[in-house]
Amino acid sequence: MDTDEQLELTAADLAVRTLGELTIPSPLESGLLERGESLHYVGEHDRVLVDGTLGMAARRGVPVEELPTFEPGGPRRTLFFDPKKTKVGIVTCGGLCPGLNNVIRGLVGELAEHYGVHSVTGFRDGYLGLTPHGDEPMDLTPESVRYINQQGGTVLGTSRGSQDPRVMVETLRLRQIDILFVVGGDGSLRGAQAIADEAMRQGLPIAVVGVPKTIDNDIPWIDRSFGFQTAFGRAAESIRSAATEARSHRGGVGLVKLMGRHSGFIAAYATLASDDVDLVLIPEVAMPLGGERGVLAHVEKVLADQGHAVVVVAEGYGQDMFAGVEGGADASGNAKLFDIGKKLRDEIGAHLGASGVPFQLRYVDPGYAIRSVPANSHDSVYCTRLAQAAVHAAMAGRTAIVAGRWHGRFVNLPIPLVTRSRNQVDPRGDLWLSVLETTGQPVHL
Repeated sequence: MDTDEQLELTAADLAVRTLGELTIPSPLESGLLERGESLHYVGEHDRVLVDGTLGMAARRGVPVEELPTFEPGGPRRTLFFDPKKTKVGIVTCGGLCPGLNNVIRGLVGELAEHYGVHSVTGFRDGYLGLTPHGDEPMDLTPESVRYINQQGGTVLGTSRGSQDPRVMVETLRLRQIDILFVVGGDGSLRGAQAIADEAMRQGLPIAVVGVPKTIDNDIPWIDRSFGFQTAFGRAAESIRSAATEARSHRGGVGLVKLMGRHSGFIAAYATLASDDVDLVLIPEVAMPLGGERGVLAHVEKVLADQGHAVVVVAEGYGQDMFAGVEGGADASGNAKLFDIGKKLRDEIGAHLGASGVPFQLRYVDPGYAIRSVPANSHDSVYCTRLAQAAVHAAMAGRTAIVAGRWHGRFVNLPIPLVTRSRNQVDPRGDLWLSVLETTGQPVHL
């Protein structure tokens, strides 16, 4: 997280919107948290410090009680919604990511089995399912979601593109939905904010709570996003395969393109996990293609030194090479990326061929295969706990927030806070330093 941005945070940035007074005794009182003796209850005045170091806190020059803080996530003693009367909706939006079904399963399990909510509706195909053009929603029960965590993708389906908030709120009103859980990335979360704002404008007490989803790990103010560990683990396997191919051929070059539209976290972590990479290219670090200290010359040097080379590139790297070429936009309004992997494949091949260097180049693009796999054990645990934190927040009447984890604690974060910036690899940070140490690539090519 950018230091200046952290220092500029205000109390208003961190304020959590609530629907009203908490008056309903929690059913957890007589169950998991019997007699109030459990430490799992969250005190209404407890807070989680934003600053993770003494140095950062000291720079603010204010008393401890004035330091910026997040609202902690977790169950409250009293609720806004009466679980027996509450109707819940769930929607998954945007691209696929490992763990989507785990989140759905976690939400349904916590709602039905612990809070006693009897009505959970799954809206199909993203926000389209909240319009008259969507398919009929599905009922979600603990039995119907029992084994979905073993599958990749999302049983609810997904889509890209925005819908009219007024139409979506009308769907929620007609179906008497009290709580909507939105599982999606920054664009989907902005849609969730629009739904919450429209519901408030109409005076409807509907809680809208997000579970932040981005395979690129680029949502700020959370330790990491779900599915990220599964993704970079699978990406590391692809790197190892490419490295095996490269080592097995004279002049072997393995080129692997990984996810990372704006942030190179998957490329960086997969590189560290595989330890087979000679050069990593990410959007945050500008590296020229040509020239004596460029990418092509470096690949040629590595080949001369060790007989093979492995290059990893994040999909968002080098988009400036396509300046002046019209690329269009996707259904969500995001600019379509040009295929940097194929360009590098062609450029490396042409350069080595012109130099007379014997080579065998293998290009690997495992993106969609990685997005569609089930979550690994670590992400499965994280998805379940995120879902539980989201349910606790929603039942207590929090709205226009996402559930996340900050410095190991679950917290409730206002949606505008997590959608106004992007988490990126710091070229001067310890992660990128580790990558440089592992690959041996120059700091500046």
